[in-house]
Amino acid sequence: MEEIIRSEGLTYRYETETPKRPALDGVDLRVREGEFVAVLGHNGSGKSTLAKHINALLVPSEGKMFTNGLDTSEEDNVIEIRRSAGMVFQNPDNQIVATVVEEDVAFGPENLGVRQEDIIEKVYLALNMVNMGDFGKRSPHMLSGGQKQRVAIAGVLAMDPKIIIFDESTSMLDPVGRKEVMATINYLNKVEKKTIVLITHFMEETVDADRVVVMIKGRIEDEGTPGEIFRKRDLLMRAGLIPPFASDVAYRLKDEGFDIGQALTVDELVEGICRSLQKD
Repeated sequence: MEEIIRSEGLTYRYETETPKRPALDGVDLRVREGEFVAVLGHNGSGKSTLAKHINALLVPSEGKMFTNGLDTSEEDNVIEIRRSAGMVFQNPDNQIVATVVEEDVAFGPENLGVRQEDIIEKVYLALNMVNMGDFGKRSPHMLSGGQKQRVAIAGVLAMDPKIIIFDESTSMLDPVGRKEVMATINYLNKVEKKTIVLITHFMEETVDADRVVVMIKGRIEDEGTPGEIFRKRDLLMRAGLIPPFASDVAYRLKDEGFDIGQALTVDELVEGICRSLQKD
């Protein structure tokens, strides 16, 4: 698969920061088309700053970022970059601009100049992708947090981007809402073949990712499959990350001499415990 996102020595300094401590410090990132990459890090690690470079909300102080083959620092590329890379933010209320769901989802295509007769088809295609097709005539403000976030995702999907960036998109949701949004993200990647970049500090959200990137103080500290990253307890401690419940319990059991192997989910934890008990 071809690379759809590439950064080379990406460095970014906010105006309020000292030159000695950039928000991003020489980041080299590669994401292939159709890949699901999760970027993990504590607050201040630079992960959200990195996300904003992918669709040219920020441009590098030094180095380069290429999205869908386009240099994000070239002003003439910005519109096309934002067609290619949609972004879903933390608070869905900040992305909802209309008083009816279908009008809100139509906002993006209208701004892109899509023909009016084609917009309604795009709107309901997007809503159906996120299981919100029956809510087109509802008021967004009457929906749950998870439903609002799925409407926000539909608004991005209606513009048919190749890449969708989720910047802490579940952090303001309750567990039910988070589960709804993560199911949607996995569907978009596995079924709709969208390239996904998930910015999060919830490690359990990365279980289904193809690759996990760990950031510390503006740099990529390590990357690998979820299983490879979850095994590195020292790395996670340095990054200020809390391992998923299942992995943490499996590690603690191993420390006590009861090795059930690795567990990324609660189901895997239960299966591992049952296998070990049967052997005994």
